[in-house]
Amino acid sequence: MNTENAGKPPHRPSLLQNWISLTGLVVVIGGLFSFFMLLMLDAVAHFSNPYISILTWMVTPAFLVFGFILTLIGVLRTRHKRVGSASMVSAVQIDLSRPRDRRILVAFVIGSLLFIMLAAVGSYNSFNFTESVQFCGETCHGVMKPELTTHDHGPHARVACAACHVGPGVNWFVRSKLSGSYQVYSVLFNKYPRPITTPIKNLRPARETCEECHWPQKFSGNLDRTYNYFQNDASNSPYSIRLSIKIGGADPSSGPVGGSGIHWHMMVGNQVEYIATDAARQKIPWVRITDSQGVVTVYHTPKFTNDISKMEIRKMDCMDCHNRPSHRYVSPDKAVNLAMELDQIDRTIPWIKTNAVYVLTRSFKTDEEARDGIATLLTQRYPSDPRIRQVIPVVQQIYRDNFFPQMKANWSVYPDNIGHMIWPGCFRCHDGNHKTEDGQRTIKANDCNACHTILAQGSGAELQQMTPGGQPFKHTGGDYDLSCSDCHTGGP
Repeated sequence: MNTENAGKPPHRPSLLQNWISLTGLVVVIGGLFSFFMLLMLDAVAHFSNPYISILTWMVTPAFLVFGFILTLIGVLRTRHKRVGSASMVSAVQIDLSRPRDRRILVAFVIGSLLFIMLAAVGSYNSFNFTESVQFCGETCHGVMKPELTTHDHGPHARVACAACHVGPGVNWFVRSKLSGSYQVYSVLFNKYPRPITTPIKNLRPARETCEECHWPQKFSGNLDRTYNYFQNDASNSPYSIRLSIKIGGADPSSGPVGGSGIHWHMMVGNQVEYIATDAARQKIPWVRITDSQGVVTVYHTPKFTNDISKMEIRKMDCMDCHNRPSHRYVSPDKAVNLAMELDQIDRTIPWIKTNAVYVLTRSFKTDEEARDGIATLLTQRYPSDPRIRQVIPVVQQIYRDNFFPQMKANWSVYPDNIGHMIWPGCFRCHDGNHKTEDGQRTIKANDCNACHTILAQGSGAELQQMTPGGQPFKHTGGDYDLSCSDCHTGGP
C-alpha cells in the first residue's frame, strides 16, 4: 500500500470530460472569438452594415448561450451517470486550503463576472440595435425599402422608427415585439402584402407619441405659404397661389381657438369622433362633435342610415389628418413641379412638365427597367434636344425616391389627408353633405377662406397684387363645380 496517498481525497475526474460538454466549450470559444472579431470589424469599418450588427449583438450571443447550455447538459448527464459508482464523491467538496480548489474558484468567479458583463453589454446593444432605423429599414431590405427611402427623405428623417411606432413604456414594447415576430414570419414565408397596407390597425395612439415632441398647447397662428405650379401646356406656364393658412391652436390658454383654425379639431375641450366605412378611412359619412360645454352635435350624410352601435367609432387624433408624417410618396405632378421650380428641369423645354409626368407613370416591373425606360421614352420625345440629357437623371431620381415596383408602392396607393388637392382630405367631412338630423346645421364646405386666405394668385405681376382680406379662387381654364381630387390625381 502506498503510504504517500494515505489521507488524501480520491481523485475526481472532471465532469467536463464528455463529448457534449467539450462540444459546448468549443461553441463557446468559437462564439467568443467571433464576437470579438465582429466587434473589431464593426469598430474600424468605414461603412454601415446591419448584418454585422445582427451577427455581433444577436447571433453570436445566441451561440454563446447555446454553448453554455450544451456544457451544462454534458456536466449534468455525466454526474447522473456517476451516481452510485466508486468514482463518484457523494457531495461536492470545496476546500480552500487546497491550491487547486482556490484556482478553480477564482477562475469561476472571474469567468462569471466576465460573462455577466458581456451579457449586459450584449443585451443593451441588442436592444438599441433592434430599435434603430438601420435595423428596421435595412434588415429586410426588399420589403422595407419604400419605408426607409421615404423616411430618409421625409420631415422626420432624424427620428428613429421606434420613437413613433413603439414609443416609451414596456407595454407597447412587448406588443411591438409580438407584432414583429409575425412580420419575421411573413418575410420568411413570403406572406406580406404588396404594398404594405395602411392605416396600421394597432398603431399606438398619436397623443402618446406625437406629443412627445409636438407640444399640444403650442399656438401656431397663421402660416404664409406660396405654392408654385406649372401647367400642362407647351410653355409649361407657371401659376402660383399664396395662402395664409389658418393653423390656429388647440389650447385656449395659449391663443384664441374660437371656431377657426385647423387645429381646432384637436382643441383640448373638444372631442371629434367619426365613422369610416372603408379601410383607408377615406369615406366618412358620420361625425359627432362634443364641445367644451358637453353639447353633442351629430352630422351625417343623407344616405347613411346604418346602426352605429355595430360600427367602430374612432376618436379623431393627429394621424387622421397627418397620416403620412414620415413616409410620404410624392405624386409625379408635385415632384416634377418642385424640380422645375428648383431649375433641376429646364422649364423652357416644350411640354416637359406633361412628358416628365407621363414617363413617371408608365408601368415598370423593376427599378432597372424604370431607369432604362425613362431614358428611352424621354430621348424618343426629344431626339434632337441636348437639354434632355440633364433632365433624364432628375426624372430617374424622382422615380427612385417615390416609386417601388417590387412592392407596388407609390403615391396612388397611399392617400395623404393633408389638404385636398389629389385626395379628398379635408373634404371627407367638409363636403357640404354632412348635416344634422333636422338639416339646420351643416359642416362648412366649399368656402376657400374657411381654413386659408388666398392673398395672391396667378403669375408675374398678379402675385404682387396682395389682398389681405382674401381673393376668390380662380381656377385656370374656368370654374368647375367639382372637388379638386375629382380631376387632380397626381398623375397625367
